[in-house]
Amino acid sequence: MTSTTDDPLYYDPYDADIHISPYETFRRLREEAPLYYNDRYDFYAVSRFTDVERGLVDRGTFVSRFGDQLEMIKAVRAGEVELPSGTLIFEDPPTHSIHRALVSRLFTVRQMKALEPKVRDYCRRRLDLAADQGRFDFVADLGLQLPMRVISMLLGIPESDQEMVRDHFEESMRSEPGEPGEVTAIDGGMFADYIDWRYENPSDDIMSRLMMTEFEDEDGSTRRLTRHEVLTYVTVLAGAGNETTNRVFGWMGKLLGEHPDARREIVADRSLVPNAVDEVLRYEPVSQIVARFVANDVEMCDQTVPEGSVILLLTGSANRDDRVFEDADRFDIHRRIDHHLGFGFGAHFCLGASLARLEARVGLDEVLNRFPDWEVDHDNARFRVISNSARGWDAMPVTVG
Repeated sequence: MTSTTDDPLYYDPYDADIHISPYETFRRLREEAPLYYNDRYDFYAVSRFTDVERGLVDRGTFVSRFGDQLEMIKAVRAGEVELPSGTLIFEDPPTHSIHRALVSRLFTVRQMKALEPKVRDYCRRRLDLAADQGRFDFVADLGLQLPMRVISMLLGIPESDQEMVRDHFEESMRSEPGEPGEVTAIDGGMFADYIDWRYENPSDDIMSRLMMTEFEDEDGSTRRLTRHEVLTYVTVLAGAGNETTNRVFGWMGKLLGEHPDARREIVADRSLVPNAVDEVLRYEPVSQIVARFVANDVEMCDQTVPEGSVILLLTGSANRDDRVFEDADRFDIHRRIDHHLGFGFGAHFCLGASLARLEARVGLDEVLNRFPDWEVDHDNARFRVISNSARGWDAMPVTVG
């Protein structure tokens, strides 16, 4: 069901209609029930920016070790699924701090700058293929291609296997609209042969560096990651690098197609590209919900959220909160953005944010070089509920002038 102003307020992360078009429901939550309780699925939800940000920052109260989705937390708490070591987004201090420091070495600013010429060259070659067709698909021609190639190149996955890896994560992320997603343990088996080969033939890729880097564990001992931990890290990085970044391209094509004056400004002044990318990420974040387990009683919005609850932090709502972003439902490439929550915030801020921004920024710049004018082909655009926390486009075709 989709709420209207005359309906009783209802929010359900499994409601397909709400998930497809969530922002009116989010607005009502912020105004009418900033702390909302759903008794059917037994969860709380917060929707205002300050409350969502607090939930992301306060790691002692809102813990990650049981997962970041409603159904996952319940499955882990019930003992139905076990989360392996190395699953960064599902860890708390001190383990998370140690593992994050280890992986953060792989995504430095210097490394991202060195990567840019390769990203730009690949974008140009992809756009060459569409140059004479009069049409271009932001998802099929770029979004499903560029992030896959880049993360695979960084990890050391052979080019012949890269589409297979991408398709594996595409399929594993799918959930049926209106139903809780299936919760399964992280399976790194598809990378086992690559990793075994890299142990014998180390290179300068992320796989090799994960295997060889020494670090100080929480007990004070110096060691390297186990083979199982390397498998988990590679699986998590490959999934994150493939699935969410590619949907950003669909939203860029749609929003800048529907705001031609803004697009023409960017064509004339490329210094606007980085802020335009961040406005896309604020306005239509791919990830809309982050779940946390509540480790102790906590006061929120003048009410008590009891220990043992699950709380949904509605990042998609927080990014549209007029208390922080003036006229937040307006797409504005000139908006001054201190920070948005499209990549999370605090200790679990997305490690790949700099890579995602690089790919989106370079991709948009090169598209504008080749196709400065386009109109969205709405009849053939295909929307997809990726999961119960993420949304985007399977196809965003445009006609180009």
